[in-house]
Amino acid sequence: MDFAALSTGMSQASLAQAASIKVAALAKDQANEQGQALIQMMEKSVQPHLGGQLDIRV
Repeated sequence: MDFAALSTGMSQASLAQAASIKVAALAKDQANEQGQALIQMMEKSVQPHLGGQLDIRV
């Protein structure tokens, strides 16, 4: 059994896994930021005074 090749392969697999986890964490953080921005945008767009009264003239 070639221990050097096995060690290199395990090291590469570990590095690939660490990179994958980092990318997933960055994507999660970006999604959270976008969600917060969407919530703020929706809160600013609310106009509670509209539609509260209906003026009708005949």
